[in-house]
Amino acid sequence: MAIPSEIIALLERLNQELEQAEQDATEGLSLVRQRLSRFPTNVLLLQIFGALNNIILFVEIYRGRIQSIEARISSENTSTEILQEAGEDLGAILGRVLEVKINAWNLKNRLENGQ
Repeated sequence: MAIPSEIIALLERLNQELEQAEQDATEGLSLVRQRLSRFPTNVLLLQIFGALNNIILFVEIYRGRIQSIEARISSENTSTEILQEAGEDLGAILGRVLEVKINAWNLKNRLENGQ
């Protein structure tokens, strides 16, 4: 059975959201590194640095999970049950990814606005 268009759309959205989260986290890391070079013992900056690094790690881990799910459902004879489970798993992942993406954006925004 071919992968349903809904799952393909979900996979594409997940990849876009992960890309945006990674981009925001990378930009945030650049900003926080600049500030840490001037204030290396600032606890808040160290926490933000750790959070942004965790976001980068999250993106890498979830890209792997998504690729694993995609590989599992790419077979010609994938059952409807497996496709349904994959859709549910991907939907749950989307919720986590959106939460992390918002967190990355908020942290980057705080740094850009000097907060």
